[in-house]
Amino acid sequence: MSKSLIIVESPAKARTLQRYLGKSFTVKASVGHIRDLPLQTLGVDVEHDFQPKYVTIRGKAKIITELRSAAQKADQIYLAPDPDREGEAIAWHIAMTIEAAKKPVRRVLFYELTKKAILAAIENATDIDQNKFDAQQARRILDRLVGYQISPLLWDKVLRGLSAGRVQSVAVRMVCEREQEIDDFKSIEYWSITAELQQDGPPSFFAQLEQVNGQKLTNKKDNCIADEVSAQAIVAELRGRSFIIDKVSKKKTRRNPSPPFITSTLQIEANRKLRFSAKKTMMLAQRLYEGIAIGEDGPTGLITYMRTDSTRINDEALAQVRDYIHTAYGAKYLPAKANIYRAKKSAQDAHEAIRPTDVAKTPDSLAPHLEKDMLALYTLIWKRFVACQMAPAIYDQTSVTIVAGRYGFKAVGSIVRFLGFMTLYVESGDESQTPQKVDQEKDVILPDLKEGESVDLLKLDPKQHFTQPPPRYTEATLVKALEENGVGRPSTYATILSTIQEKEYVKLEQRKFYPTDLGKLVNDLLVRHFPAIINTEFTASMEQNLDRVEEGSVDWLRILHDFYGPFR
Repeated sequence: MSKSLIIVESPAKARTLQRYLGKSFTVKASVGHIRDLPLQTLGVDVEHDFQPKYVTIRGKAKIITELRSAAQKADQIYLAPDPDREGEAIAWHIAMTIEAAKKPVRRVLFYELTKKAILAAIENATDIDQNKFDAQQARRILDRLVGYQISPLLWDKVLRGLSAGRVQSVAVRMVCEREQEIDDFKSIEYWSITAELQQDGPPSFFAQLEQVNGQKLTNKKDNCIADEVSAQAIVAELRGRSFIIDKVSKKKTRRNPSPPFITSTLQIEANRKLRFSAKKTMMLAQRLYEGIAIGEDGPTGLITYMRTDSTRINDEALAQVRDYIHTAYGAKYLPAKANIYRAKKSAQDAHEAIRPTDVAKTPDSLAPHLEKDMLALYTLIWKRFVACQMAPAIYDQTSVTIVAGRYGFKAVGSIVRFLGFMTLYVESGDESQTPQKVDQEKDVILPDLKEGESVDLLKLDPKQHFTQPPPRYTEATLVKALEENGVGRPSTYATILSTIQEKEYVKLEQRKFYPTDLGKLVNDLLVRHFPAIINTEFTASMEQNLDRVEEGSVDWLRILHDFYGPFR
């Protein structure tokens, strides 16, 4: 009987596959990369087209022997590390290592570990994607060249053993520059005035002073109520004025659900809602993807692949979640057709969004089988996915402008008429957002006001405020900033954040990033000596070039020559 060998990178993934594939397949794990550039030397021949000198990673010789032995016994070999650049590189190095076996070698891409998806992936096995491998190899060599050019400066000027990286140094720079913005910030005093008003008895409502002499207050230096004397003068003037309803605007507004998770939004939302670091989120998501033992069922893959920038959902999963919504919530919660979310231009659409592999596996049904933090993350993914296919929330929104002499006030009321997807899930806001923006699901009810009618003034409340500096980065907002600036990719955000903390260039205090003295010193040196490299524009353009290598539109050697030329 013919026997096939499947090689993956993780023992947990191997156990899940073995359960589904049975005895006609042998499943082995490489336990990550088996070869890499050497630790102690450059390992790149810059004189001969950047030829890399790969070596076996310490401790991997025994695994390589086992893989070669298994390959000799197999009739067909499938390489199934993760479906991304790093996975392609692992597959390429395994293929090079076992090529003496002279057996057919195919590449398999598992985007989810369910029996149907596994068998379909094997059926559609392909060749190793040389372009994808070249993109990974170019990135690895670039990072090595940058490290070897920059690190000696740090050893000479600061401390031997320090290192700098092409992407991590940009992240440190972003934290340092934000700290500088905060240090340079000059706070400005301004005052607000809130009127408590009433028409023909309770309930009262509140309106905010927004205009003086027809000009909108911006609370900036030249357009604000600057001090207490000015505020009290306005209060005194207003006490003798009539308050007249000038305009009432009513409209229905819709709030649509957020798209299903991609890597960055999962890390951001898990940090906001669950207080998880990006590293912890990815570690838990990896385990959910690779398979968790569910009672007698054995290891089961619970979510799709978690390194993705695509919001695509396959048709089968869409049909399943729409059936679930109709059954669990009723027809009014189900839109007439599926919600389709547009992915950004650079998204890899072969991937899907991060979603449950089976929406029928509700968080409650899995609670006995998952540890606390894993259940919390699965619940977040499950709720976000189901909510993304539900009907929008509908509000009645009322906006009222009130005139009192030369002053204009504004009151806004909002009543939720239909919660829609908000029944299940509402995206969190960043800590820097105002409470009104974050807490949209609460009703603010205004009385039935008519234009031209007067309202009674009950109270005027002047309050002192100060303009605030930009907030320090949290893990959530730093991941968001990295993504918005094109720095790094889904597979690297968590590593960037953990690396800059491990090197003690930044510290996380009360969930906010502060640069350390060492981080400031290193950043100042690098920006002074390598301004063309340690900046977001260069790093983003390099990421785009690596994407082009993967697409096959740019040769990887050209990127290395263009980068390394100025160093010669």
